[in-house]
Amino acid sequence: MSRLRVPHPIALLIGCILLAAIATWLLPAGRYERRHDEATGRDIVIAGTYQRVEAQPVGPFSAVVAIPRAIAAAADVIALVFLVGGAFAVIEQTGALRRAVRRLVGALKGRELLVVPVTCIAFAAGGALQNMQEEIIAFVPLLLLLVRTLGFDALTACAMSVGAAAVGSSFSPVNPFQVLIAQKLAQLPPGSGSVFRLVFLAVAIALWIWGTSRYARRIRTSPEELAIEPEERGHGARLDFILLLVVAAFVMLPVGLNVLGWGFDELSALFLIVGVTAGLIAGLGVSGTGEAFVHGFSQMAGAALLIGFAKSISVVLEDGMVLDTIVHGLATPLEGLPPAGAALAMMGVHTAIHVPVPSVSSHAVLTMPILVPLSDLLGVGRQVTVLAYQYGAGLTDLLTPTNGALMAILAAAGVRFEHWFRFVLPMFGLLLGLGAVAVVLGLRLIA
Repeated sequence: MSRLRVPHPIALLIGCILLAAIATWLLPAGRYERRHDEATGRDIVIAGTYQRVEAQPVGPFSAVVAIPRAIAAAADVIALVFLVGGAFAVIEQTGALRRAVRRLVGALKGRELLVVPVTCIAFAAGGALQNMQEEIIAFVPLLLLLVRTLGFDALTACAMSVGAAAVGSSFSPVNPFQVLIAQKLAQLPPGSGSVFRLVFLAVAIALWIWGTSRYARRIRTSPEELAIEPEERGHGARLDFILLLVVAAFVMLPVGLNVLGWGFDELSALFLIVGVTAGLIAGLGVSGTGEAFVHGFSQMAGAALLIGFAKSISVVLEDGMVLDTIVHGLATPLEGLPPAGAALAMMGVHTAIHVPVPSVSSHAVLTMPILVPLSDLLGVGRQVTVLAYQYGAGLTDLLTPTNGALMAILAAAGVRFEHWFRFVLPMFGLLLGLGAVAVVLGLRLIA
């Protein structure tokens, strides 16, 4: 019997959109009241205010209309994907990336597997510090060139990058878009419980490195040779300068996001400048640089659209007024459970909710104001309530097809979703088990 084959990601997401539309016909419409929270700068739900409202089922045509609406809403992220793809198409054409990878491979001679732990730790740090997701798309061309030259496959590149970043984000003590916003909503000191979280972060990263290294060793083939292309000959100084530009751009990523207050628009402009500059320095000319950009756009078109299609699911659920109903229905059964059972059940609730709400910050403002008062009644500490949210929601980013960034990165790397799912599912189970241990121990060890 042949293996189950998952449809193309676009088809898979369209199916999810249709299921969301069907849910608006089957589930009762309801809504929590909301208030603006100055501490987080977001509109958050008010616990105990859920009430039924008039049904607003989403019809087939309205469900399809939600797709271009979601694409428009995600325009800043989609622009980043296109411009990153265009910039790296230019840089690839100059030969600068091949030159950099050739040097790195030479330095790793006989120790090629070291690239796995080093890269995993780097991306896990990015996830822990700034919830790195969409930004990883900028690294995909370089990672693909690197892993193929070392004899690994594209899935290894995804595991070392988006997989490691998701693990870092989930177990982080300082992720501003996840744990810090949840702690604000729970009225806890920002960064509290950091030592406890750091211990489990280290264990989680070690588990991910072990799983990725095990896979990389198993599938490794003969490395590809990187021959010196004609456009590289005699242009060593120019190519080195282009590599410095690329390094400077990656240095500016965390600086811009965390220090200068940049968003996706500024990051897009940064890579546009780098791509144009690289093309002109390498002698591609205005027309050649433009053609390379267009080629890069075409390669990234599918990945960019996946982000908009994924966002359409939550748009449909919100239009149909059933998203709050789903949250209310999942949270209500927790009442009456013992503390340990309630804490573990919260992880399950967050895992389920994160499928239709794949943004960790949106997830937090939707669920934490409901679950924090409930946890007080059940005797579950607020730190443990935050832990359950971190692990349940954050780890789901590893495998839910509604995570547009994940789907876009897999598409850009040419990795089929079912191949990724088969790789990540056992690791997801191990990490979720680790999170469950942390939650149970947290009932006694952190306040």
